[in-house]
Amino acid sequence: MLKAIPVEEAVGMPLAHDITEIVPGKYKGPAFRRGHVIRPEDVSRLLDLGKAHIYVMELAEGEIHEEDAARRLARAAAGPHLMLTDPVEGRVNLVAEIAGLLKIDADLLYRFNDLGEMILATLPANRYVRKGDVVAGTRTIPVVVKEDLIKRAEAICKEKPIVTIFPVPARRVHLIVTGSEVYTGRIKDGFEPVVRRKVDEMGSELEATKFAPDDPDRIAALIKESHQAGAEIILVSGGMSVDPDDLTPEGIRRSGAKVETHGFPVLPGSMFLMAYLEQTPILGLSGCVLHDAVSAFDLLLPRLLAGEKISRPDIVAMGHGGLQRKHEH
Repeated sequence: MLKAIPVEEAVGMPLAHDITEIVPGKYKGPAFRRGHVIRPEDVSRLLDLGKAHIYVMELAEGEIHEEDAARRLARAAAGPHLMLTDPVEGRVNLVAEIAGLLKIDADLLYRFNDLGEMILATLPANRYVRKGDVVAGTRTIPVVVKEDLIKRAEAICKEKPIVTIFPVPARRVHLIVTGSEVYTGRIKDGFEPVVRRKVDEMGSELEATKFAPDDPDRIAALIKESHQAGAEIILVSGGMSVDPDDLTPEGIRRSGAKVETHGFPVLPGSMFLMAYLEQTPILGLSGCVLHDAVSAFDLLLPRLLAGEKISRPDIVAMGHGGLQRKHEH
């Protein structure tokens, strides 16, 4: 339990928890850390921070301090490739040790948070994260919690980790740019530099770029050529709408690929197409990739690079969170 002591009488006593200082728009952090022994010169500053009393901790049997609890919660929730920070103001962060695909078990996360008196907050699942990114944070709400509660959270996480990062290996990616206006040189292709940059940022290589006119048979032939050459992911850009002169979807079908869906509940990216030629994913990219900083491409690419099979039910489920904003990555 915590015992309140008037701050003027607390000189020589250790603080039971961090005391936060907030300077609007400039700073938020601990002014005094847990364990700091109060000195006479600290009294005035503590009063300025609104601390007329400080708390001395007297832990009863079966009770745990917030920092020790947060460490245990973070260890329980974290899967491979995650490191834990030291507690600050009772909070422990889970930090990516590698770049990769972030996976969150939403059902276990709900059960964890439903226990009460503690929280685990995460980034959205299925996003590409970089080494050093904070992907989750946990803490207790009170300064002291019952150990039984922490054990219940640990038991939930024994089923499997709540937060996991999957490595994203380097993949061989081929791009087929469709459109007679590009094929004939009337306009310069804009897809290749955008696609190359995004593929490179995730540690893979755009191994080949090919160009096709608005001819379904030619598009199909290039897809089969890339497949035979060992491409692990085939991207086909341009001509993805339902207009009669947009023939790319037909070209993908003529390659022998099985189409999961043409149309995604994602904006921008509603005209995307997902197909598989045997086990090789083929992703049809619409024009939004050229002019929108974030589109369905940014949601799908890390999952494909991680080796996930993206089926129609996966695509249908993307409507929740499917509206993209420019500042996301």
